[in-house]
Amino acid sequence: MRFNNKAPLEILKDLDFSLDQGETVAIVGSSGIGKTTLLNILGTLEKPSAGELFFKDDNILTLNETTLASFRNRTIGFVFQFHHLLSEFSALENIIIPGLIAGAAKEQLIEDALELLSRIGLANRSSHQVGELSGGEQQRVSLARALIMKPSILLADEPTGNLDPKTGEQVFDLIIEMNELYALSTIMVTHNMVLAKKLNSCLTLDNGKLHKTF
Repeated sequence: MRFNNKAPLEILKDLDFSLDQGETVAIVGSSGIGKTTLLNILGTLEKPSAGELFFKDDNILTLNETTLASFRNRTIGFVFQFHHLLSEFSALENIIIPGLIAGAAKEQLIEDALELLSRIGLANRSSHQVGELSGGEQQRVSLARALIMKPSILLADEPTGNLDPKTGEQVFDLIIEMNELYALSTIMVTHNMVLAKKLNSCLTLDNGKLHKTF
């Protein structure tokens, strides 16, 4: 079979999007439409075939890989549907890993991590291994890990999709609380329209473009 003559697959096109400091935006749309791809591009995990991506006045797609990795580590926090915590480490150790990668002082990282654990209601779980935490607790730890570098932007990809409704709503409310506390700009991909309506605005991704839902 030959595949080299296949037409390119256009996932996103003519897409223009901006985010203000402190703003919370939900992105919704049918499965497989490209929501995660969009989030990965905004988070610099993937590069688009064309276009520009600005943070303040800088087109960050022009940065080399080393500089881009440093920008991502210090500026963007990620929360995914699956927590992606390292099972061999404790809650506290998982939280400080981004800071250790950045070369930050371990003592300050531990202090900041303990403060975050307190804010998310897990002050007494810092030394617990990942397997000793519930699904909701694991997702809260992943949120703390996303915030340890004090990022400007929080990207959340279906952060409540793997949780039961009550726990999912608790995690969602915590994300909004942290957004307000740290003056973050938050983009959340979700299928949950009830939760999406709690954000400042909601955009629907359809046919490669974003349309304002409300």
